[in-house]
Amino acid sequence: DDHHERKRRNYADFWVPSMTTEPFRVVLANIRDRLFITREVIHQCLIQPNMDMKAALRERSAYLDIEELYEPLKMMYDSLMETGDDSVANGRLLDLLRQLRTFGLAMMRLDVRQESTRHTEVMDTITQYLGMGSYAEWDEATRVEFLLQELQSKRPLMPSGMQASADVQEVIHTMRVLAEIPKDSLGAYVISMARTASDVLAVVLLQRECGVKDFLRVVPLFETLDDLTNAPQQMRTLLGNEWYRTHINGLQECMIGYSDSGKDAGRLAAAWALFEAQEKLVAVAQEYKIKLVLFHGRGGTVGRGGGPTHMAIRSQPAGTIDGTLRVTVQGEIIEQQFGEPEVCFRTLDVYTSAVLEACMDPPRAPKPEWREMMSKLSAISCSEYRGIVFQNPDFVPYFHTATPVSELGGLNIGSRPAKRKPGGGVGTLRAIPWIFAWTQTRLHLPVWLGIGEALEKAFEESGEDVLSDMYDNWPFFQGTIELIEMVLAKADPRIVSLYEKMLAPPALWPIGEELRARLTKVKSNILRVIHKQKLLEEVKPGDSRGGSGGHLDVKLSLRAPYVAPLNVLQCLCLTALRDVQENGEANAQFSPSDPEILDLLSRVPASRAIGAPSPFVQAMSDALLITIKGVAAGMQNTG
Repeated sequence: DDHHERKRRNYADFWVPSMTTEPFRVVLANIRDRLFITREVIHQCLIQPNMDMKAALRERSAYLDIEELYEPLKMMYDSLMETGDDSVANGRLLDLLRQLRTFGLAMMRLDVRQESTRHTEVMDTITQYLGMGSYAEWDEATRVEFLLQELQSKRPLMPSGMQASADVQEVIHTMRVLAEIPKDSLGAYVISMARTASDVLAVVLLQRECGVKDFLRVVPLFETLDDLTNAPQQMRTLLGNEWYRTHINGLQECMIGYSDSGKDAGRLAAAWALFEAQEKLVAVAQEYKIKLVLFHGRGGTVGRGGGPTHMAIRSQPAGTIDGTLRVTVQGEIIEQQFGEPEVCFRTLDVYTSAVLEACMDPPRAPKPEWREMMSKLSAISCSEYRGIVFQNPDFVPYFHTATPVSELGGLNIGSRPAKRKPGGGVGTLRAIPWIFAWTQTRLHLPVWLGIGEALEKAFEESGEDVLSDMYDNWPFFQGTIELIEMVLAKADPRIVSLYEKMLAPPALWPIGEELRARLTKVKSNILRVIHKQKLLEEVKPGDSRGGSGGHLDVKLSLRAPYVAPLNVLQCLCLTALRDVQENGEANAQFSPSDPEILDLLSRVPASRAIGAPSPFVQAMSDALLITIKGVAAGMQNTG
């Protein structure tokens, strides 16, 4: 009671009018009132989504810009310092100033993300409506010339009352909403599947046409192998233009994608393409005296660029981390790295120390023979990977039947649809279900496919000396190999065979046998590179070689008896659900009539209505979801 009374009294004191003879209280009272009004306006905007937030805030004299709040507080700080009140200035006031600079008014800025083809559709609609031809059919040079001309023109391009498809209207509406939101709430506009300079210029132009005054920085996301290879030339086209250099004011951000590049070319080829792309992008930026910030689009799993944070940062090319780093933290990794205050501080310590080390002690440049070897390994592994994934006619049917990928899309465990477009094969599938499905069967195929053959060819042509030298002295190669070693230690061909025999038709079993043979090959060749007798073998004290050590091996051994039964249960659930899907619910293996059992099996008893799934299907789906979560938890950063 005393606590609540004291809190009530303090709140009442908070609103007491300030005396004009107390200048600090006068300033703080004004800040208090404007913050209260700001909060009230935002609440009204949440209730009435069609309100123009920026106009409403401006009308009520609320805070729109962080500088409006920061400047009076900084003035108070300077005044206290000048009068010798250092202890007061450097206390809670300094903490508040730092928090404002870190979090702003919105705590965090919102990035906006849209695929490049959607912007092309908008531009094509505009040019065709104006009788200028089809923007989508123009070549790249024509597009760039047109966009730069329009950006430097003072007349508007987008006509009012233009008829457009729902997809085009969605992009335009999003842009117009951005114009209504205070700039402190917004970060970057990320272009997924960016391929060309025109992709970037189109977004800049659309922002202007939709009334965005404070332009969001436009960040191209280069994802596929070809896009990563072409990225430096596309950025040269942009940075070579004087208007664009003036527009970005000396700062350019580029995002590089680890997930889709790995799905497109395999992990090793993608890793090398990312390494080279970063080097070349930095060189282009330095040529035009532009500061480049690289935004790493990593996932939590090794197949999507995940891995130990410190290792990942320290293995980046020299000069690519110039005091700044942006990286995505997704899914369960958010809780793992930031779920507890102590863990959060530890995570920030790791990021900070790794960035400082990368700047103060950058890794040595790879030797020419190392680059030559990586180029060969990349080409061979990519060819082998694509030969299986995209060219073998049995692979996609095998993937859909021998893994739970078809069921993942129907379970509420993802933030986005499993596919970018309906139908199609691996190309239309998002990287997350692609990795996740192979994790469930314990094959982890996207991480290692093609690498065994590449290493075997390298051993035949060059022996072990070059690869051993690369592993001993090149952080990038050592980190890549150790992550592959860790994933291979979690693979279990016996479990893979179980899924295959229970779920896939016998006609597809030969490709499964080939994949398991390739798994055996890559394991043996990785062991040759790291000079170990078995995966995750503990290194001897004083050995200069890296390695995951024996601790992880012990953890995997302890988890194995719990994960394997979940895999068996998952196979049984998949078999039952697919049988119902094929033969109908009337042939379900279990069809009780007891109402209590029916209610127990149903997610919501009242849901047993016309059109609702049978209790058996609901129970099997729930059981399947539990096994999926259990296997993912057992696989950790490969789940």
